[in-house]
Amino acid sequence: MKKIFTVFIFFIIVSAGSISAQDTLEISLQDFIDLGIENSGQIKYEKTNVDLAENRVDLAKDQRILPSLSFRSEHALVPGVTSPGNFPEEQIYLDPNAKNDWDKIGVFNRMRISGVQPVFTWGSINKAVSAAQEAVKATEFEFQAKKEDLEVRLYELYYSYVLALEIERLLKDAEDKIDQIEKSLDDAQEDGEDIDETDVYKFKVFKAQFGIQKAEVDESLVFVKQTWQYLLRNENGNVYTPSVRYLDPLSSQLSSLDYYQSSAFLNRNELRGINTGKEALVKYIDYQKAQNLPGLYLGFTATFASTPIRPRQPNPFISTPENTLNTAVGLTIRQNLNFFQANTQLERVKIELKKMDYLSEAAKDGILLEVNQAYQKAAVAEVKVDKTDEALLTTKQWLRMEQQDYDFGIGEVKDLIDAMKMELELRLKEKESIFEFNTSMAKLNNAAGIPLHLLQQND
Repeated sequence: MKKIFTVFIFFIIVSAGSISAQDTLEISLQDFIDLGIENSGQIKYEKTNVDLAENRVDLAKDQRILPSLSFRSEHALVPGVTSPGNFPEEQIYLDPNAKNDWDKIGVFNRMRISGVQPVFTWGSINKAVSAAQEAVKATEFEFQAKKEDLEVRLYELYYSYVLALEIERLLKDAEDKIDQIEKSLDDAQEDGEDIDETDVYKFKVFKAQFGIQKAEVDESLVFVKQTWQYLLRNENGNVYTPSVRYLDPLSSQLSSLDYYQSSAFLNRNELRGINTGKEALVKYIDYQKAQNLPGLYLGFTATFASTPIRPRQPNPFISTPENTLNTAVGLTIRQNLNFFQANTQLERVKIELKKMDYLSEAAKDGILLEVNQAYQKAAVAEVKVDKTDEALLTTKQWLRMEQQDYDFGIGEVKDLIDAMKMELELRLKEKESIFEFNTSMAKLNNAAGIPLHLLQQND
């Protein structure tokens, strides 16, 4: 029964308070996966990586229109100006004895706006945008891979509930049979029939062991329900149960190992993300090369200053920064002269590109091993399902024979108990084998990059 517990190690259980007037609703596998993903903190965290990548695309696009635009204002208290030679205000600059008048204090205000607009940059901005867009695709592939891994875990959790319900029904049926045998033994002892005390003790031991199994199943079912309640938490406080009530083997047949290996190399999102990341680096190298070339830019600036306490001097050769209004527009050529630094940066990106090649090879090695291991487990699980079914069929015939012999008074209690115990163990093993096969196929498909919804389930 330990298998029922092992599937929950990926989930954190939080004790929930009692919820009044809860509605119990049935939920399909797909709805369970969708709601589990919607509530997953891990998926929300991974989604922020995609949002950040998209933000970098927007930043690159923003470089197209006025990438540099700034405004600055300056304010201060300044003294007035006096002319001992009584020069007119517009000619005070001619008075060699002009000086500050600290008896008159005024406010100095100056505002300045400046900006730069790229005109010709060898396509560097478009190349930066293109590289950032490829990076978004790579991040989306990585996000999708994380999402698919969670889908498989949720698939396993969904059918863990179904398995627990199946085992609960099996044990309830077995409990009824045990009660019948116990009643028969009690009746036989009351009627004074010759009953071997050894058989009675064996039956009591079997009943006690059965009680342990039942307690384990009851606890595991409670554990499953708590896990579901946490994963499917909602504002309405609804409680969910699986719409699938019986655990049947998948109708999908196990294909060849070569098929799954080829599918993994073609469809795994991890490999797609690495390949797309390499494309992003190639385009980033093109951007770096364009950045190192001289670019043509249009620049402009406008300045307005006003200090009422100081007169404006209209002479164009005299600077009066306290009272002015001027603008300037012109073209400029920018060239990065740090050639060694630029070359080092370019070499670094090329090393990153080579690193991505090695990462791709390492990822393929890991994926190949993952597929092989998943295929081995699925193949073994498939054999277990077939052989357990054969053994169960034989055991049912044996149990039927022992039951008839016991009813006719020619059978032994210990033989009936052995047959019942074997039949119960095989029925439990059958359901566990089906669960193992179905989840192994889901993991194998995930390792091969095959979408989970392509699994065919016999509902």
